[in-house]
Amino acid sequence: MKGIVFTEFFELVEDNFGYEMVDKIIINTDLPSKGVYTAVGTYSHTEIVILLMELSKQTKVSPGELLRLFGHKLFDTFKNSYGMFFEKPTSSFELLTSVEEYIHVEVKKLYPDATLPSFDTEMLNEKSLKMVYKSERSMSMLAKGLIEKSLEHYEEKGEIQMTPMNEEGSIVEFIITLS
Repeated sequence: MKGIVFTEFFELVEDNFGYEMVDKIIINTDLPSKGVYTAVGTYSHTEIVILLMELSKQTKVSPGELLRLFGHKLFDTFKNSYGMFFEKPTSSFELLTSVEEYIHVEVKKLYPDATLPSFDTEMLNEKSLKMVYKSERSMSMLAKGLIEKSLEHYEEKGEIQMTPMNEEGSIVEFIITLS
């Protein structure tokens, strides 16, 4: 997992729970990296899971809710750092359907060793989009947060229905319906 994910996670923790909480979750976990990350480094995704679980334990906020909030944070980071991905799309559906065929292709050019989730998309009708998330990391709530922020970014209102397709949560179907 790219280091930018870790640095942004710590920023989320600091913004929402204070710098002391960042220190606390690092101190309370036994991480191979010792909690030291650079934005361009690559680290085991298990470290973010360990940090997330410790944060959940300390704050009593569910891991799923923390991942969803982290999705919001990452959307803003991506928008600010990679604005070119947001220039052409004029709607959330245009952005979301471009993830696999355009955004992830460009990300792989910048970070060839990045392991990205996959998203199969299908327009069900003009107001409904089906996205199927696939990732061994089972972080679909992070994807939900990104989807929520894409709706907000394009000033759209809608409902997001999530359906796990397996026990591990590594395949999740999202149905996004605009109101």
